Amino acid sequence: MAMTILIVDDSVTMLMSLKTALTMSGFQVESANSGAAALEKLKSGIKPDLIVTDINMPVMGGLELIGKVRALSGFRFTPILTLTTESETSKRVEAKRVGATGWLVKPLAGADLVKVIKQVLPGA
Repeated sequence: MAMTILIVDDSVTMLMSLKTALTMSGFQVESANSGAAALEKLKSGIKPDLIVTDINMPVMGGLELIGKVRALSGFRFTPILTLTTESETSKRVEAKRVGATGWLVKPLAGADLVKVIKQVLPGA
């Protein structure tokens, strides 16, 4: 059975690009256009093997989402990667503090993202 990845980004173009790259690499993909929408999906029963989230989004940003996901039962050890245009050290430190597994900076080629995912998810 294919591993499931939840991608969270407010850019429709980015969601489509990520979904295409990940689907072509054999992953099942769920998507959400905000942290709030992603949180609702998780609360409704979606159990991804990995979450990839943008940081700067309306309604609920990625850092807040990561903190809320870590507080949910069953998601304490789910890998969460940020994929963002942010490169400030302070943001990276904050992301790590709230529970991010890794930090990736856009733009990132689909093949490079898949390479990182395979390092984070054994057996992917």
